[in-house]
Amino acid sequence: MQLEGYSVARGCELARISRAGFYRQWAEKAPRQLETALRDAMQRIALGNRCYGYRRVTAALQLQGWEVNHKRIARMLREDNLLSLRRRAFVVTTDSRHGYTIYPNLARNMVLSAPNQLWVADITYIRLADVFVYLAVILDAFSRRVVGWELDRSLTTSLVLSALRQAVTGRALTGDIVHHSDRGVQYCSGEYVNVLKEHRFTISMSRRGNPWDNARCESFMKTLKAEEVYLKQYRDIDDARSNLTEFLDQVYNRQRLHSALQYQSPEAFEFALAVASKASVAATEATV
Repeated sequence: MQLEGYSVARGCELARISRAGFYRQWAEKAPRQLETALRDAMQRIALGNRCYGYRRVTAALQLQGWEVNHKRIARMLREDNLLSLRRRAFVVTTDSRHGYTIYPNLARNMVLSAPNQLWVADITYIRLADVFVYLAVILDAFSRRVVGWELDRSLTTSLVLSALRQAVTGRALTGDIVHHSDRGVQYCSGEYVNVLKEHRFTISMSRRGNPWDNARCESFMKTLKAEEVYLKQYRDIDDARSNLTEFLDQVYNRQRLHSALQYQSPEAFEFALAVASKASVAATEATV
């Protein structure tokens, strides 16, 4: 084994550590990092080729040089809820097996005309060196603006609650906003639902096994992965949070152009709407 041109013995001598200590630390960290790298490669293939089953994902990984068998990949895909669902265009990434109340889908028939009519929420994975962390986001469906987000090591209700509290703090609430999410236990929990009701949100949830119902968030997650996450190698959760803050708050909200917004950024689009609304009110008052 070589360390950047040095033998292990020479490297340990220069670093003033014992060879036994080096091998002990390597045995603790290397397998974990290798497993994380494999899972990351597997997720990219599965998400990029949504009709692939575990055998095709295995074959694609083997072509990349991974020594894996289909049984191991099937287990990992099942753990990440990424097993192929041929009749669906999106993969299922949530656990709706719980006893909480499920709310009907109200978002699918909404015709949006302004911000703060429909907020959509979702969670995704982000890879660090040897673990995964979780990102919860809330978007304004009309302007595509990220109005709240949070990053954490665990997939708990506190993760989505933090994103929600950031959103309600930063936006002027009208009391008639529809909040749409999947049926995951985090969004259905009593604690989360109580906060929604406290702020007079109308609750909407996707139909079972139908990720198309939250397509706006799915599309945003794809953009986030392609334009930020897959281009970076985050050292730790603090490094990830710093980079995501820059991307979400500065690049995505303030600079990224959307064809659906007449090639404006979400912030510029909302600002233009506000200016037009004030001008319309002023013109109406002038004619009275």
